Amino acid sequence: MTDIPLLTTPFGAGSTALEVVDGVDLAGRRAVVTGASSGLGVETARALAAAGAEVTLAVRDTAAGERARADIAASTGGPDVRVAQLDLVSRESVRRFTDGWEGPLHILVANAGVMAMPLTRTPEGWEAQFATNHLGHFALAAGLHDALAAANGARIVSVGSVGHVGGDVDFDDLMFDRRPYDAFVAYGQSKTANILFAVEATRRWAGDGILANSLNPGRIPSTGLMRHVPHVDAGTDGSGVSWKTPEQGAATSALLAASPLLDGVGGRYFEDCAEAGPHRPGVRRGVAGYALDPDRAARLWQVSLDLVHP
Repeated sequence: MTDIPLLTTPFGAGSTALEVVDGVDLAGRRAVVTGASSGLGVETARALAAAGAEVTLAVRDTAAGERARADIAASTGGPDVRVAQLDLVSRESVRRFTDGWEGPLHILVANAGVMAMPLTRTPEGWEAQFATNHLGHFALAAGLHDALAAANGARIVSVGSVGHVGGDVDFDDLMFDRRPYDAFVAYGQSKTANILFAVEATRRWAGDGILANSLNPGRIPSTGLMRHVPHVDAGTDGSGVSWKTPEQGAATSALLAASPLLDGVGGRYFEDCAEAGPHRPGVRRGVAGYALDPDRAARLWQVSLDLVHP
């Protein structure tokens, strides 16, 4: 952590994505939101479209994406909502998406993810949570680098989780080839990687006008992300976790993607529409020191590059 004061905004845990973008003009801006057919993704995309952006819903299931597109267009009146197929686990799918993109890209929201799933491996043998949540988005951002640079002031939003406090990146066994598999440790590792990505992307790409930040959206029990997690009633766990609706959960993503309050800000981690302080044991808030460590961020970048572009 640094001595730079933590950034605050007028918004908080109860704010919604639409409230955060109220008065923001994104006309002429182009955005991509992954996993935008439901949950946080669709609400983030809705907010960006409401602010006037041209939004591409990058989704694995295009039929679900079309339903989300119609809903967003109907609720915002915005005609510039599009659907594109993207399977983050497939390197070929990511390549098709990036090769097919034309023109500048102003906002990339790396939102799609899986959580606490049983051990699953990709065709490459990669553990699926790390492959989906981190490696797929890493390859996507790298492939879109030139489009982001062409925007002359692009933002990347990397959706992390407070779950990162449950798992640092194990560089000696990223894919659980030797250590026993634990679904929550694997999830935590992938979310730590999301935060480290924003740190290193900012360091490497700030000179190209690209800044990246990461965030914890809070706990949103009504989304599909929680399908592998035992049910817990809101307000009963005593851990300080923020329970939210999808509209509230998307607020911090929308803030990082669109608000002028974040101009010139990169490499930081946010929750409840404000920069998070250090994590304290026993409280499900804050950011672990290892997740912002620049040396670990640089190491992860090189390891990721070696994996996706061998």
